[in-house]
Amino acid sequence: MIAVGPVSAPSRTSVARTRWWTEALVIVWLCWVYDAVTNFAPLRLHVALGHAEGVLALERSLGIDPELKLDRWLAGHHTLGLVVSDYYDNAHFVVTLGLLGWLWWSRADLYRPLRNALVLVNVIGFAVFWLYPLAPPRMLTSYGFSDVVASTHAFGSWHTGALASAANQLAAMPSLHMAWAAWCTVVVWRLSRSVWLRGLALLHLCLTAFAVLATGNHYVLDIIGGLVAIAASMLIVWLFEGRPRRRAFRVVPRRRLLASSDSA
Repeated sequence: MIAVGPVSAPSRTSVARTRWWTEALVIVWLCWVYDAVTNFAPLRLHVALGHAEGVLALERSLGIDPELKLDRWLAGHHTLGLVVSDYYDNAHFVVTLGLLGWLWWSRADLYRPLRNALVLVNVIGFAVFWLYPLAPPRMLTSYGFSDVVASTHAFGSWHTGALASAANQLAAMPSLHMAWAAWCTVVVWRLSRSVWLRGLALLHLCLTAFAVLATGNHYVLDIIGGLVAIAASMLIVWLFEGRPRRRAFRVVPRRRLLASSDSA
């Protein structure tokens, strides 16, 4: 005779922290893939501009094209434009990497699936960058767009100076800014029940959406694409890594179950 008995889930303290150098290798690999895609970007400028005009035309037909109005408005407010541009350039890395480091250090039980989702969404993004190069709105100067980040000389700008050559300027779809911000929101939701912290996470998501549109770096469809990409990444990770957890029961001999119940 056999019976089904419960299997206890691993506790927070039972999961070992991954080696730091393993995580560093993952980051180096992602940077290498990104750089490989970026090297071919200048050769596809004409195609990327054609895609940009098509995306903008589609948005206009759907009535979801606030990019030009937001871009012109922000360009007319230099100080605010500088603040938003600094947020666009820096919060993207500081918030995401800060939360990733905190997870690695203090929540090893949550770290692996969330890290895997973040890695996967970047891989998806890089694949789309290669297959569908898309110029951001700021490159459509004939439509009236301006590069707010460049004009305000934002700190850490990837649009001018030495950093410009290291960035893929034709990587608007999907918006990894939005994907990372959504990932951060999920992480905060998993880490804390504080209404204030969750509110800050949602605020970061909303500010990121405003920043990427108003600075002329993304379209509304890019934002949707980024959210779809992170949702797909988390779903894939859940399907592959969540299956063992969903098997919350295993088959054990009935005698062992009876013995354990008698001793209790």
